[in-house]
Amino acid sequence: LAVGWGSGALAAWATFPGSCELVQSTMDCTGRWLSSVPGNLRGDTEELLLDDNTIQVLGNASLLMYQQLRRLSLTKNRLELIQPGTFLRSQGLHVLSLADNVLFTNYSLTAAALSALPALRMLDLAGNRLTEDMVSVLIWNLSSLESLSVARNIIMRLDSSVFANLTQLLELNLEKNYIFEIDQAFEGLQRLQRLNIAYNYLPCILEFGLTQLRVLNVSNNVIEWFLALESDDLFELEVLDLSHNRLLFFPVLPRQSKLHTLLLKDNEMSFYQRLPNGTSLANVTVQFLLIDGNSTNITTVSLWDEICHSNLSSLRLLDMSQNQVWYLPEGFLAQMPSLTHLKLNQNCLETFHLSEGDPLAMLTELDLSQNQLAELGAEVGAGGVLPNLQLFNLSTNRLRVLPPEVFTYTRKIATVDLSRNRVDLCPQPAVAGEVESPPCVDIRGIETLTHLSLAGCGLRGLGGHPFQGTSLMYLDLSDNHQALSGDLEWLQDLALTLRVLSLRNTSLSSTAVDFSAFNSLVRLDLSGNSLTVFPTSLSILELRSLDLRDNCLPALLMDITRTPLAKSLQEVYLSRNPYNCCTLGWWDALQRLEGLHIPDGREVTCSYASRTLSPRALPEPVLRSCRWQTADLALLYLVLALPTCLTLLVAFAVVFLMLKQKLLKMVKSRCGASNPY
Repeated sequence: LAVGWGSGALAAWATFPGSCELVQSTMDCTGRWLSSVPGNLRGDTEELLLDDNTIQVLGNASLLMYQQLRRLSLTKNRLELIQPGTFLRSQGLHVLSLADNVLFTNYSLTAAALSALPALRMLDLAGNRLTEDMVSVLIWNLSSLESLSVARNIIMRLDSSVFANLTQLLELNLEKNYIFEIDQAFEGLQRLQRLNIAYNYLPCILEFGLTQLRVLNVSNNVIEWFLALESDDLFELEVLDLSHNRLLFFPVLPRQSKLHTLLLKDNEMSFYQRLPNGTSLANVTVQFLLIDGNSTNITTVSLWDEICHSNLSSLRLLDMSQNQVWYLPEGFLAQMPSLTHLKLNQNCLETFHLSEGDPLAMLTELDLSQNQLAELGAEVGAGGVLPNLQLFNLSTNRLRVLPPEVFTYTRKIATVDLSRNRVDLCPQPAVAGEVESPPCVDIRGIETLTHLSLAGCGLRGLGGHPFQGTSLMYLDLSDNHQALSGDLEWLQDLALTLRVLSLRNTSLSSTAVDFSAFNSLVRLDLSGNSLTVFPTSLSILELRSLDLRDNCLPALLMDITRTPLAKSLQEVYLSRNPYNCCTLGWWDALQRLEGLHIPDGREVTCSYASRTLSPRALPEPVLRSCRWQTADLALLYLVLALPTCLTLLVAFAVVFLMLKQKLLKMVKSRCGASNPY
């Protein structure tokens, strides 16, 4: 490559004393065990990377040679002091990273050095064991800052004095501190757009009024309440992350905002207008007593009605998973006509109703998995429901049937997960004595459906054509012990389209397996079954991944390397089978295949005389014994019989010679006198 560039290569990529490398205008000295800034680098360097070294002090003369410096990174050093005159010749520095050092030791002198940077835009002070007072001193004269990170420090309380002079600040990162109180710390930051306070100890957020903020991340705190300021002002807020907290109620959001992403995962949230015992708390209010110095303010809120006052028309993603929601208030989703992703998994929902009147026309993903759903209601009219739905996850519920024609008008449905529900597929085989067929789910004719999961549904004896009219590419039938009681004739409608098939733990035996028609398969899972013979029909397929774990296979095909399967296979799982240590020719052949990966190869074992051994290193006595056992039996019998035959022949000859005279006399006496010739 350097030859192709000629002399220009030296300017683009060169090595300097100290093993630093120059790439265009960036000097990379990362991880060179440097204890000071090299003084023999190019003077026109614009970016200097000194990460992961052992520098302790930046002296007044450390950067004198680099007056064109725009970006400087000293992450992961032992930096404890920056002398006041260090940056006097680096007035154009825009980006400075000092993360993961020990600047708390001499922070006042370091602050004097930083004050000489009038053009500094980005400053990273993360991981320096700084308190809020230290941070305030370090950034006091940095009014030009647009981005500041003080993450992973020991900040505990913030007030209005800490960031008072940062009038140009756009982004502030405070995550992974010990913040438990914020007292008007951000009111003076009129241009602040992104605020990250994740992984702290905030108990609540009251009177939230940062109208200019676009992204707020307060996840992983201990927040129980989120109340926005009662105002008709337009909030610029677009993303609000309250996940992994202790929210008891749905947050009281700004009345007017641009919110499009609301993350409420992993809280303790529920709705209380209706309680499980029939009690109604619709008219009950909650009062918040706010004490600020000598003034006291009482705010009255009806939490289950307050959401109606917020304009959520722009909301596109709502994640309420891992909460305690057992119902949705009437009209709750009606406020969200732009919603495209709704996650309600891991809640306590018992029913969920879809109707044509619900404004969910834009919804593309609906996740209701891991609830207690026994009923999914749907009022299907001429226009249908969920016309743009692409992913529908209903796994791990108590459903037995879906509403008829629920997928009739879902013109884009591609993925459906019904795993771990007690459902059967239509058509059901007729049972003698039953007038009505049991309830079932009909997916026939859904042309857009490509991914279907029916794992652990208790499917019984599938027959007919349950997948007729579909174009499934992915099908998971694992953990259905009675689904494959017959052959695979009911899968023939998918022979041309199916690419991924999981038949794990389906009591599959070798007698009824024929995969020869599934020429499009690239991934097949047959683990956890009762296969005693490797299915020969697999050898003609061009699979890329094959899982044969947890079966009863003593061996694979001896000539497997000469099959189309061997040429296409990239990954195979083989462990937990009772392989015979004396028939491992197939194993040696697989080891020689280029491009084949056996992820569980170290777990593969074989059996010999009640011993479990690794085929990768069989003992020599075992190998010798196996050679005897696998030798040509005809040749072995010949070798064993030859000495016996020779012995008998010699014995017969000896006896004949000893008794020759007697035998001749006996013959003469019995045949009479000799006749003359």
